[in-house]
Amino acid sequence: MRTLLEMLAYLLNGQTFKIRFTLFTFFLPLMIAVNAQSLTPVFEKGNAAYNAGNYEKAVEFYEAVLDSGTHSAALYFNLGNSYYRLNQVAESIYYYEKAKQLDAKDPDIEFNSSFANNMTIDAIEPLPQSQFAAFNTTVFNRMSVDGWGIAIVLLAWLVFIFFLCYLFYNNPIIKRSFFTAFFVSLLLMMGSFFFTFFSHQEAVNTEYAIIFSKQINIWTEPNERADVQFVLHEGTKVTLLDTLDEWQKIRIANGSEGWTKNAVLRSLK
Repeated sequence: MRTLLEMLAYLLNGQTFKIRFTLFTFFLPLMIAVNAQSLTPVFEKGNAAYNAGNYEKAVEFYEAVLDSGTHSAALYFNLGNSYYRLNQVAESIYYYEKAKQLDAKDPDIEFNSSFANNMTIDAIEPLPQSQFAAFNTTVFNRMSVDGWGIAIVLLAWLVFIFFLCYLFYNNPIIKRSFFTAFFVSLLLMMGSFFFTFFSHQEAVNTEYAIIFSKQINIWTEPNERADVQFVLHEGTKVTLLDTLDEWQKIRIANGSEGWTKNAVLRSLK
């Protein structure tokens, strides 16, 4: 169980409140909006190459931006679009997934990602979510982790203000109203804090990856003498569960698990 001090340290971590470099670009074939004020020269060259149909050159420019240490949903999105045009399934899906990690609510990312996933060979029906998991996903995805952090800080200020008003007002009716407001704000703040912390920890502790190997066998045990349960292909998203020498244990969306040997899996962390 995490201590309250660990939770507080997480909330105050600069990573929670950092302002991400977000660019909304517009590519004619894929309907992307451009925020000209945020574009770097290299990023603009990537856009120009993409619009000219030179997708390999566009990838070079976008990768150069990544190499400089810049990360944004739009940059990953543009890389996904470029690789999609080059019919490179795994790369395309990988970068769309990276874009969704930073902006899960962007409809363009979700739309283009669905097209890329249609290029994969494996058709895996995901397990239905429980009511609690569905509620958790719906609520948490309403805002980013940064957004939830800002909301908690604002609620903390409301708690402080309502408490001061409760202390200094003498009118019993007004005093009672401020106490009620203080109590409700405190409950909302604590609920948001614990919900955000544990949801984020769950996301951090779950490692997803995209298969970059053309085809891999999945064994019941980390042993080639074991039975092959099923076969997976490039572009499929899996959950990484364990490693043992050259073996990796994975789970797919329908809940099936198994071991694969020397597979090229690119982590989404």
